[in-house]
Amino acid sequence: MAKPALMPVEEALELLLSQARTLPAETVPLDAALGRVLAAPVVSGRTTPGRDVSAMDGYAVRAGDATLGAVLEVAGESAAGRPYAGRLGPGQAVRLFTGAVVPDGADAVVIQEDTSRDGARIRINEAATPGRHSRKAGGDFRQGETVLKAGHRLTARDLALVAACDLAQVEVSRRPRVGLLSTGDELVRPGMGAQAHQVILSNIYAVGGIARRAGADVSDRGILPDRMEATREGIRAARDAGLDVLVTSGGASVGDHDLVAPALTAEGATLAVHKIALRPGKPLMFGGFPAAQGIGTHAFDSHVLGLPGNPVSAYVCALLFLRPLLRRMQGEAGVGGLELVAAELAVDVKANDHRMDFMRAEIVGHHAGTALVRPMPVQDSSMLSLLARAGALLVRRPHATAAKAGEPCEILPLED
Repeated sequence: MAKPALMPVEEALELLLSQARTLPAETVPLDAALGRVLAAPVVSGRTTPGRDVSAMDGYAVRAGDATLGAVLEVAGESAAGRPYAGRLGPGQAVRLFTGAVVPDGADAVVIQEDTSRDGARIRINEAATPGRHSRKAGGDFRQGETVLKAGHRLTARDLALVAACDLAQVEVSRRPRVGLLSTGDELVRPGMGAQAHQVILSNIYAVGGIARRAGADVSDRGILPDRMEATREGIRAARDAGLDVLVTSGGASVGDHDLVAPALTAEGATLAVHKIALRPGKPLMFGGFPAAQGIGTHAFDSHVLGLPGNPVSAYVCALLFLRPLLRRMQGEAGVGGLELVAAELAVDVKANDHRMDFMRAEIVGHHAGTALVRPMPVQDSSMLSLLARAGALLVRRPHATAAKAGEPCEILPLED
């Protein structure tokens, strides 16, 4: 009997994202909004600048009066936060400081360096130009203007903009609650004096880091032994903890000790075990716990994503599948297929087989602004030291032919 065809990576990602449950919105203060995804557009509460203001130290004048050699009377001054109270009259000037309101009646600013002052009078050494050296009211944004769209992930720069719009809080998607559940008798936590036949638990730090960078609140749900009842108990506790996504690591295949899929099914999960045309990380599970009747509009109350136990495979699968799932759940704009970047090969590479290969690679330089990449000499998917050194994953499409140094390629940059 022929083996079932492996599912292409892009098809698996599209299927996973089609199941994504959109999270509800909440309102948070600005100091808690960094990295959050806007659930509603940001509409400015004020016009900035609110008045014409000076961009330089100098004098507010009427351009028709401030011709070369003209002498004007200094009627007062305007500083940031302390505007001149009167209206500029013929033959007058008002001393200005950077950021100060340009007084009514003035239509130009002469910078300090282009004047000579003698007591209460100034001489114009360069004729004024209307509108020069001032910032017009509303030049940055206006009250009622949409300055940020829903689906945008907030940066530090964005927070400054929102604050300048006279807004102290924003409406964002709730953070996804992610639980990490590890399986395997061989696993021991770091620092516990593991024996030679044991394996140090490392996946939760890489996978958890990816989830946190994607905006999630992450909890460690512990290590489950390779026993069915214990596995079911751990899954049951995770299911009842109000998680949005349960991520399991290990036991994603169909061997005698791969208990996660049957345990999830026994606890009520709707689950598919897929063999993905992917290297590293062929076995992958995804699905979820069905929503109670009448609750919400989506099939799942919570999602389940089962990653391989191999540490490099778990990392790559989390990058390819968990990260976009979490971003889609928060309503982030533009989340779709693989987010690959054009690069250039620094060395020759061999032809690829039927699986999409994500090779650990170093960025060794740049050519005309394009990254030059070199795959690691060893691609063993258990070697974390090589993954830590990598700056990108070099992507080789299924059945890609051999390629020479200098030819274009695709990479997935590693920024986490």
